[in-house]
Amino acid sequence: MIQGSRQWHENLPFALLGYRTTVRTSTGATPYLLVYGTEAVIPEEVEIPSLRVIVEEEIDDDEWLYQRRMARAYNKKVRPRNFEVGQLVLRRILPHQVEAKGKFSSNWKGPFIMKKVLPNGALYLTDIEGKMAEMAINADAVKRYYV
Repeated sequence: MIQGSRQWHENLPFALLGYRTTVRTSTGATPYLLVYGTEAVIPEEVEIPSLRVIVEEEIDDDEWLYQRRMARAYNKKVRPRNFEVGQLVLRRILPHQVEAKGKFSSNWKGPFIMKKVLPNGALYLTDIEGKMAEMAINADAVKRYYV
């Protein structure tokens, strides 16, 4: 404890730590959690893991396992879209484009000729007359045109 009133500043960091890591009944959280987005970890918990630290690490493992399982299920059902130069394709008319005319209009425009295929899934198209499109198109907005 404090020996006289002149040594209060020596114990101030400990008092502030206790104040900032105490759960408030009005918010149900600690002020430290509200400011920094995570609970405070005192130096002793780093060296000797407490139950709270162990539980937080297991939650991260569960989330990681869940994300990995979801990615595996998604990758199992997804079909790779392989396009080659010279193929005929149709381009989707997106709702924000000028060509979108309403509910009963066509959703696809084309045919277009595949001019260049980029490795990240972007495509460069030309129309039948040979006029090159000014922007790359994502492979998700394109489907094959069968004659």
